[in-house]
Amino acid sequence: MQQIFNFIFKNSYRMLFLLLMVISLLLTIQSHSYHKSKIISSANFLTGGVYQMTNNVEGYFNLKVQNEELAKENARLKSLLFNTKDTTKVPNLDSIKGVKKIDIIISKVIKNSYSNQVNFLTLNTGYKQGVQPEMGVINSLGIVGVVENTSANYSTVLSILNTESPINAKIKKSNHIGSLTWNGKNTGFVQLVDVPRLASVRKGDTIVTGAQSTIFPENIGIGTVDKYYIDDQTNFYTINVKLFNDMTSLGHVYIIKNKDKDEILNLEKKSKKNE
Repeated sequence: MQQIFNFIFKNSYRMLFLLLMVISLLLTIQSHSYHKSKIISSANFLTGGVYQMTNNVEGYFNLKVQNEELAKENARLKSLLFNTKDTTKVPNLDSIKGVKKIDIIISKVIKNSYSNQVNFLTLNTGYKQGVQPEMGVINSLGIVGVVENTSANYSTVLSILNTESPINAKIKKSNHIGSLTWNGKNTGFVQLVDVPRLASVRKGDTIVTGAQSTIFPENIGIGTVDKYYIDDQTNFYTINVKLFNDMTSLGHVYIIKNKDKDEILNLEKKSKKNE
């Protein structure tokens, strides 16, 4: 306490000068509208800047919650899209016969390989969340891959960037089908092979999933035709497809359960036995 008193006594003239200066400034501001408006404007600028910075920080930390909400909303919309017939009336999700919310499972990519001949992704959902092998995986832009293995809370997905597992796909405008594969060269392109020569193909045509797939719903986006040629060995078209997805940068994805898959496979098995 004695030190405080000593400091005040030692600097009493300076403190008195500062006090008188503050009082004079306040009187000047109060008595002159111009000065008053400038002070208010400066204060608003400073407080506005502080509020903006605070809002930016809060917004940044809130992005995770917002992304999760957007992913849930996209899942609901995609469920409607995949299960609604052509009609002007859009039914409520819970009112669609045979459709459950778990038909689309929201997940997130926690690991992604894209530099090998056969590439995999790891997701943060597993069989406890309803994920099973051979379920299709997509995002808002198009197909991503197919679930291969699951554990309790994680699953691995065979990426479309693989040279071993073709996917049924087609040219959207003509419905000519082929097999989607990857030549292992460029992560931005895959190849649609075995497309009949009579198919009408043009650069820029859209490539989507085909109706023969038991993994993906029909007409899920894949990419666009970049270039095409006739394969000398097969006498069919090979089409280079530029992917809608950047497979090197994936976040939230949707795992699709095809409710009709078992029925289709059982029917096909019966047909094969009768051959």
